Amino acid sequence: MSTTTEQIWRHLAKASFAVVSHVTPDGEPRSSGVVYTVLDRRMFVVVAADSWKARHIATSGRVAVTVPVPVRRGGIMSLVFPIPPATISCHASAVVHAPDSPDGERVLAQLGRLLMRMRDPVLARGRVPVA
Repeated sequence: MSTTTEQIWRHLAKASFAVVSHVTPDGEPRSSGVVYTVLDRRMFVVVAADSWKARHIATSGRVAVTVPVPVRRGGIMSLVFPIPPATISCHASAVVHAPDSPDGERVLAQLGRLLMRMRDPVLARGRVPVA
């Protein structure tokens, strides 16, 4: 059985967290978790207008997106042999919209509650070194 485009869009519409990957102007790879919503079969990712994500994504206009899918896989055997979670992954063209643009306002209205937690810049831009 193959997955249909409609099923993918339904899964995307139910979720709100994704990992967006892009390349910096210097060619360095980057990825980070973002909050998103789906409106009219378009995925809108919310980032701070003055963030490095917004600047880098606006420069290239190309991203890769991965969304974890809450589907239990593997049945009873997954208790013994861990199976990675399912994901939806794709590449896409990206456009950065200002928060006061028509699309920006629609997205902010849709995501109001989820964004309240990310309004604290310290939390939203937190980084931890990995040794």
